[in-house]
Amino acid sequence: MLNYFKNYIENSTLRMISYAEYIQQALYHPEYGYYMKSKPKIGPEGDFITSSNISDIYGRTVAKWFYNEACKNHLPFHVCEIGGGNGRFAKAFIDEWKLLADGQLQYYILETSPYHRQLQQEKISFSDHIRQIESLDEISPFKGLIFSNELFDAFPVHVIENNSDGLYEMMVMVKKGQLAEIAVPLNNEEILFFLEESGLKLSNGQRIEIPLQMEHMIKYIAESLEQGMVLTVDYGYSNEEWQEPARREGSLRGYYKHAQINKILKHPGEMDITSHIHFDSLIRIGDQYGLKFIHKLRQDEFLLSTGILQELEDHYDPNPFSEVSKRNRAIRSLIMPSGMSSAFHVILQHKGVEAK
Repeated sequence: MLNYFKNYIENSTLRMISYAEYIQQALYHPEYGYYMKSKPKIGPEGDFITSSNISDIYGRTVAKWFYNEACKNHLPFHVCEIGGGNGRFAKAFIDEWKLLADGQLQYYILETSPYHRQLQQEKISFSDHIRQIESLDEISPFKGLIFSNELFDAFPVHVIENNSDGLYEMMVMVKKGQLAEIAVPLNNEEILFFLEESGLKLSNGQRIEIPLQMEHMIKYIAESLEQGMVLTVDYGYSNEEWQEPARREGSLRGYYKHAQINKILKHPGEMDITSHIHFDSLIRIGDQYGLKFIHKLRQDEFLLSTGILQELEDHYDPNPFSEVSKRNRAIRSLIMPSGMSSAFHVILQHKGVEAK
């Protein structure tokens, strides 16, 4: 994909592009984009792992949580998962639902990657009640639950830096046949407005990612939801956490064969690119568009609140590879403070629902 970018940038108006444009092409180009390619991305054979791929207990636990919430708040049993990945979460959710409820579950998966859509079709029996969609417009106005897991962290972001003589946007150019970074004075009005609204204060020399696409997606979700809940699972920082010295270099990075890559201009189209989301801005923007903030919990705290400990089975089995042993280990890995759940947060927002 390097040759594609060299040609793309050299033919652009300024002969440079923003990081947001670079990430958009590197991840989502129809032919060369990382997410669009027919190759494993999640799990041991891929470049990263998600909570839903540790065990089906994750999807099953969220299914139980939503069943209770839907009954309590008189919501229809409708779920829309945005960014369904390989379909493992959806399959676990649907399998658990069959044990939980007499009511018919309506489950939609919004997925842009043709490869992941194919993987979902191999795992899940689709029907009129369980189907893939290409746009929220197909189900709007929607009532029920809109769920996403590690959606916003994969959105393209702009990169800015605060120097002694002002704010700069970091751009991508071609230098000596390779992709390179160049700083230009910041003049993007959308970025300046985001900074003003967010209340972020950057220290001298601090670099940070600006998620303009996040706002567009939150608005889209809010306008598509007539009544129900939005459950967002992701990693990120609050404004206060962004001020810490450890965040001075920002959070933008890549994952290539489970190794962290800090220079994301390497391996274009061959690795996942991610950044921590702005929690305070996600909540603030949601509120602006009618999504009432209910809570933000660490993922392990959320899972404990749903009663996941009840899923642990008492047993003595010398075989560490038995199904019960593997299930218990998966549960512990999801709730241990030192496990991956401690890095994730669960944000719950309501629209047209009285919190109970």
